[in-house]
Amino acid sequence: MQKNITDIQNEIIENFELFDGDMESTLFYLMDLGKKLPVMPVEHKTDDFIVKGCQSKVWLYPTFTDGKVVFEADSNTEITKGLVSLLVQVWSNQTPDDILNSELFFIEKIGMSRMIGSQRSNGFASMIKQIRMYALAYKASGS
Repeated sequence: MQKNITDIQNEIIENFELFDGDMESTLFYLMDLGKKLPVMPVEHKTDDFIVKGCQSKVWLYPTFTDGKVVFEADSNTEITKGLVSLLVQVWSNQTPDDILNSELFFIEKIGMSRMIGSQRSNGFASMIKQIRMYALAYKASGS
């Protein structure tokens, strides 16, 4: 059974709590999450799928199957790849409505602002915006 967005976020929070605020371990965990992302096909890494507003290169490739949006993602930096992996974990395989109506509470709970600087925060916000734009486009098209 597919987990809902709230359950997935709660699991992320529990996993980050294991580090008890240790910044170095938390960042290594974040980078490890990025390494676990499935390899993104080269043909999906085009300029059309680069997330604008990120200092690092971030590719986000959506597909829409059986009413759910599936995301592939990659980045040229390890921490950013870990960040986008969190969003893919939360929002991939969800309906456009679920994506659009969800609140991302895990970001504050895991202390994301302590882990990343303002430029990465801006890039992370751009990733969130891009995912919501894809969800909105799929919802509007009904396809």
